[in-house]
Amino acid sequence: MAEQEKKNAPQQPELSELLKIRRDKLTELQAAGEDPFQQTRFAWDATAEEIKENFDAMEGKEVKVAGRLMSKRGMGKVSFCDLQDRSGRIQLYARQDEMDEAVYKKFKKYDIGDIVGVTGEVFRTQRGEMSVRAKDIVLLSKSLLPLPEKFHGLQDRELRYRQRYVDLIVNPEVKRNFIIRSKFIKHVRDFMDARGYIEVETPVLNTIAGGAAARPFITHHNTLDIDMYMRIATELPLKRLIIGGMDRVYEIGRIFRNEGMDPKHNPEFTTIELYEAYADFHDMMDIAEGILSSAAKEILGTYEVEWLGEKINLAPGWPRLTMVEAVKQYVGVDFSAITDDAEAVAAAKSVGVELSDAAEKTWGNALYACFDKKVEEHLVQPTFITMYPVEVSPLTKRSPADPRLTERFEFFINHAEFGNAYSELNDPIDQRYRFEKQVEQRERGDDETEMLDEDFLTAMEYGMPPTGGMGIGIDRCVMLLTGADSIRDVILFPTMKPLDK
Repeated sequence: MAEQEKKNAPQQPELSELLKIRRDKLTELQAAGEDPFQQTRFAWDATAEEIKENFDAMEGKEVKVAGRLMSKRGMGKVSFCDLQDRSGRIQLYARQDEMDEAVYKKFKKYDIGDIVGVTGEVFRTQRGEMSVRAKDIVLLSKSLLPLPEKFHGLQDRELRYRQRYVDLIVNPEVKRNFIIRSKFIKHVRDFMDARGYIEVETPVLNTIAGGAAARPFITHHNTLDIDMYMRIATELPLKRLIIGGMDRVYEIGRIFRNEGMDPKHNPEFTTIELYEAYADFHDMMDIAEGILSSAAKEILGTYEVEWLGEKINLAPGWPRLTMVEAVKQYVGVDFSAITDDAEAVAAAKSVGVELSDAAEKTWGNALYACFDKKVEEHLVQPTFITMYPVEVSPLTKRSPADPRLTERFEFFINHAEFGNAYSELNDPIDQRYRFEKQVEQRERGDDETEMLDEDFLTAMEYGMPPTGGMGIGIDRCVMLLTGADSIRDVILFPTMKPLDK
């Protein structure tokens, strides 16, 4: 019986046939002198959200709305449609005897996905649906490709990232992530501007890749006939501005790193880097905590967020642990009681931590390896980890209390690093020494190390004030605030492998 019903069911047209039908409709419109692509504007004066939020005041009044047809139902002389605009959806009610008959007949031929402008009256249907009773409908753009009927679920994720425009049309809730992203970036700007910082712009193309330990993208400048590097950080140009007397500067911009891709990494991403003269890393901790705590409260209305299956509390008062304290607490090795490099490496090995071949076998590298491989997994609630070893902090001021350590912190939320900050190194002699150590490490095979920047060293020799500096990943902050489990969900156009590769 089921097989018989299946045979008797009307056959759905193939996609190629649907495409032809839509193009034929366009040809007919153009032949009749009604090419929708010649429409240049439509003076709308209301949105779906405004109508619903102010329905009592707007009921019975004429409005002009514009958007995309997302559904059509009804037969004969009465039609119902859902119109989607930038704010949401509103129902359209079209009746032949309440509008020009020719306009209604044209409207009946419109397809789901077409973009229309509607003039009509705000009213409520017998079923209580807030709607617009159409008096006139004009076709503003013809959709030549049908929208997918089913665009949800994990199996469609890659297609959604590749065709974000379709994702936004069919899954309007996706837009929320990007609205929150926009609000967060505005919040960061307002936060920094209120503290007397100046927003600046620095070069994306550089002759040296510096300011971070990362592998760069390399391109070629034809006129100068030189290779150039897309920036891996904005740190060194911003520090030059501190030296030049611009005491509080920040930049929100794209960073490019030729590295792997996973749910928390994209080859191009957005950061804020900021530098403040006469400040140190303690001041940077206050700013980092202030930005995220106040953003959650302002944008979401709460300090409590849920991310990657954990409930996170962003209320001010985040714990601050030195790296030595964290390793002692979570790994059980007390590096404060160890002074010898070989003993430190052996202590790391005793808890299953081996140093990489490229890393020098030092106390600092052993401490960092233990933290990196054993501690991060425990950091769920917002936590500052401070006092990093010199070996992994080539641009950071040494601690006066222990020259093996630096006045640096990273802060972690739910096992992920969100930001990195220093009391900036301002001793040009020490800076040269550390650059040279990084070059040696590069020569041993570690290509994710700093390059020696002679111009930056020259700038430092003119005198750099004590400075606090910090970089925060914008994308991860937005992931946290939106509850997204992949960085691709908060980047409108994430990097994707070409389909033909």
